[in-house]
Order: sequence, then structure tokens, then C-alpha cells
Amino acid sequence: MNTPPSLPEAEWTDGSSVRIGALVPLTRPGWVGAGRHLLAGLELAVREVNDAGGIAGRPLELVVRDTAADPQRAVAAVDELARLGVAALAGEYHSVVARAAAARADALGLPFLCSSAVLDALTEQPTEWVARLAPAQSHGWRIYADFLLGAGHGRIAVAAEPSVYWASGARILRDHLAPRGGTVIELDMRALAPTAVCDALVDSRATALLLLVGHPEPAVSIVKSVRRDRRLAEIMIGAPAGQPEFAEWATSLGADGAAIPFLRYLPERLGPLGARVETALRERLAEAPSFVAFEGYDTVAVLADVLRSHGTDRARIAESWPRVAVEGTRGQIRFSRTPGIGVWQWAWTPVQVVDRDPAEPDRFRILHAG
Repeated sequence: MNTPPSLPEAEWTDGSSVRIGALVPLTRPGWVGAGRHLLAGLELAVREVNDAGGIAGRPLELVVRDTAADPQRAVAAVDELARLGVAALAGEYHSVVARAAAARADALGLPFLCSSAVLDALTEQPTEWVARLAPAQSHGWRIYADFLLGAGHGRIAVAAEPSVYWASGARILRDHLAPRGGTVIELDMRALAPTAVCDALVDSRATALLLLVGHPEPAVSIVKSVRRDRRLAEIMIGAPAGQPEFAEWATSLGADGAAIPFLRYLPERLGPLGARVETALRERLAEAPSFVAFEGYDTVAVLADVLRSHGTDRARIAESWPRVAVEGTRGQIRFSRTPGIGVWQWAWTPVQVVDRDPAEPDRFRILHAG
């Protein structure tokens, strides 16, 4: 799937396109809703770059590959895109997939601007080839932990599936909460059915349950089970990874999906660029754009600026990360070296804890900002 230039070929001074490879989860078991929003943001920005004359008179072209949340498939896509001559890679939502793609991009010397993945250890070793827009998981999830404490939750149960990403999240929460008197009780979802989670919550005396599990299942079934258990009427359900951000959450759960706080990476108010892009994304998606769509747009905005300034040579693109200064939809984007993170990092995009309003589930309430 390629995004064609939006101007007729005859209007370009040079017929050859500048190609960016895009890694996006577009089929299951990937999070298709997130992938659709990410791609919408990427494509909108490419269209706008081309409407403004492209890259030094050449059209910008997006070469899209579906990762389907499969690390091996992503690595194969990176190899293919490198052979196709893309100047850089963009995208990916799933952290474990982005980590595999980043390792391969580093090995090949292919610049990769990761849009959405938050795992701190995006690469095992420091690399000059990879930069990231999304905040590191440790940054966002500590803000979420502060929100929990501020809301009076000291005993937190986490329903967790096995994955590097979920294990990392649970560790961040535990390390941040323990010195402040908080306790994290882990419920292993390999051993518990959603209905059994309710008994475990009663036994644990937890006041909050966090969903560190996949969507739609088992997340939807867990929420339904807890909401229907009268013993748990006072328990707060949370989803730091952002599952309730997407319309399919509200479709699956209706009123049960409201009042479940999650992390999203948007400012309280968008500036003029963000507001204009929001309108265009809403039209493209036929629904409210998630923060992931803005991440996609900002990714191409950064790469287009770099390509205009430094050309298409891969090494020169990678060397430019520390000199980036681009006005994005959510603030000015600059990359720096952040302790404990091996890639060039935007530190930090705005972070909010929000939920869906029970009185109006399509409306989001900002509960806490970091």
C-alpha cells in the first residue's frame, strides 16, 4: 500500500519520489484501530508535504507494510524496505514489534523514527539510527502511578498477560509505588478466567484493578465481569496502556467502558496547527482522532523537515536527530539523550490521564496531567 503523490507527475521537477517506509499494524492480532489511526496521520502529513511542493521538488511517497503485531514480520519488512531504497522508516505502535524493527534498522544503518511505541529499552544498546516521538513507558506510567496515589489507591491489582511490555509496566508501577506506601498485587491471566479475577480482587482487598492485557480479549471480558460483580462496586478499573482511547472500546463495552482512566499524549488544548490537523484527521477517519493519529502526523512532519534540510542520505538523516526543531501538533519536537534510553528521545510530549465520561461516553475527562 503506497500513498501516491497528490500532484500530477508533470508538476514535479524530478519524477523520482523520496520514499519513507511505514510500519503499521493493520490486521489481527495487531491493534487494528491504532494502526488505522497511525496510518491516517502518516498519510495526511504526506499529502500536505506534497501539496506544499514535496522534498526539493520530488514527491514524498509512503511505502506501507503491515506488521500485524508480529516482530518477525516487522524485521522482514525492514529488510524489504531497505532493499527498496527508502530514505527512512516511520511508524509502529506495538512496543515489542518496534523493538525488533529498531534492532534491524540499527544493524542495517537505516534511520527509524518510531511514532508510538513506549518501551524504554527500544534498543538493547545505544544507537544513533533510531529516534522516538512517544514518551518512554517509565515516564508515562510514573505519572499514572502518581494519579493512582492522588486518587487514594494504595492497593493496586494488575491483571497481567506475559509480555515484555506488560512486565515492564508492572515493574515501573511497583518501583514507583512501593516507596510511597503503595502495593502492587499481580494477577496472572494465564491462570485466571475473567470471572475468577473477581474473587481474586475480593481476596486481595485491592481498590483498583489495572488491565495489563490485550484488547479486545481478555480486556473486555474482565471489565464486564468486574462491572457485574456487586462485591466490586467501589473498585476502580484502569488501563494505563490506552485501550479506552479507541472507538471500538466504547462499541464493545458501552457504559461499562466509561470511567476507566488511561494515558494519552495530548495537551489540554491544541494550538493552531494541532486544531487544523485534528479537523483534517476527523474528516479522514470519520471519528475523533486518537493521540496515535497525531503521532503519525508528527512523524512525517519531522522526517520531511529533515529530508528538506539534509537530503536523503541515510547517514546524514541519522546525524540530524540532535538538530531537529520542528513544530508538531502537540508542541515543539526536539530530540535529546535521556538517561536509561538508548535512542534519540523527544522528552517529553504532553501526558494526560483521562477517562470516558459516564454521562457522555464519547467525551473525555482530563483527570491528571504530567
